[in-house]
Amino acid sequence: MAVGSRESRVPLPSGGDHGVIPTLQRKAREKMESEPLYNLLQLPKEVDPPTEEELPRGGKKKYLSPSSRRDPKFEELQKVLMEWINAMLLPEHIVVRSLEEDMFDGLILHHLFQKLAALKLEVEEISLTSASQRRKLGVILEAANQSLQVEDQQAKWSVETIFNKDLLATLHLLVALAKRFQPDLPLPDNVQVEVIHIESTKTGLKSDKLVEQLTGRRCLSLWSAEDAFDELFKLAPEKVHAVKEAIVSFVNEKLERLGLSVQSLDTQFADGVILLLLIGQLEGFFLHLKEFYLTPSSPTEMLHNVTLALELLKDEGLLSHPVNPEDIVNKDAKSTLRILYSLFQKHGLRAEGNRAPYGTPN
Repeated sequence: MAVGSRESRVPLPSGGDHGVIPTLQRKAREKMESEPLYNLLQLPKEVDPPTEEELPRGGKKKYLSPSSRRDPKFEELQKVLMEWINAMLLPEHIVVRSLEEDMFDGLILHHLFQKLAALKLEVEEISLTSASQRRKLGVILEAANQSLQVEDQQAKWSVETIFNKDLLATLHLLVALAKRFQPDLPLPDNVQVEVIHIESTKTGLKSDKLVEQLTGRRCLSLWSAEDAFDELFKLAPEKVHAVKEAIVSFVNEKLERLGLSVQSLDTQFADGVILLLLIGQLEGFFLHLKEFYLTPSSPTEMLHNVTLALELLKDEGLLSHPVNPEDIVNKDAKSTLRILYSLFQKHGLRAEGNRAPYGTPN
């Protein structure tokens, strides 16, 4: 990052208390100095895998796969976001050259969020210690989450992930800010990345690969730009509650045999668990516990569940409108209603005999 005459950065030591470089990467650094850190997991076998000492039992790490880093759409997303930030902060003589290296201490996020939200945050301008940088990030992210209407536990970023230069978390935050404050920014659509998760268990190191969505899909021409739910929320918001009540009643009737019940349509489907169980009940699917997370503990696991549920609905031809899985995880009521109504339309009247299924909500 280059900063004009108004501000300067004191360089941090590469191996001090900042604690960004994992032990595995530090061991291999002399041999692979020119190799990106995240690529170390993909090196030939002469590079030792992490040991129990390097990753304590119960410890977890995640890495962006090298192929995802080289993906042109992923590179384009970073380029668009960098150009956007630099244009926003041009009057303050701040230039970002790397989203991975320049965002961790809160300096740029502080200036960017104040400019976007048109408010002043009570934080120190320049923070030189790890403790003060974390405190500054905490204030900035608290204000950003409030503005984005995202609960801390639902956010795909945190003080620790941003401070530890987690590129994925940084991109999730910047994409959310762009969508909130500059929705016309031409972000590349449907950017997906492969994330390698490593966990230290009783039996040793366990690895898994998951696909994480950074930007959603644009509506294809064969889909209508708006559907009945867009009209419902726009023209008859007073009727939304009645529709929700009807859907919740239907869902509880179908889940009764599992001993489950739903009180809040807006929140209880965000992790995908009840949604998958409901689809399994109605469509006759048997879902093995290895296929989904019964007790998801992170947004990534929730996104995996919801994505699986949408794929099942697509396979059955039940989705009449595109739904972004991230919208379900983020508790978007309209998207949640769309997918539940697709099931209600097919199964809601089965117990009432041979009457025709419901049409689109009026």
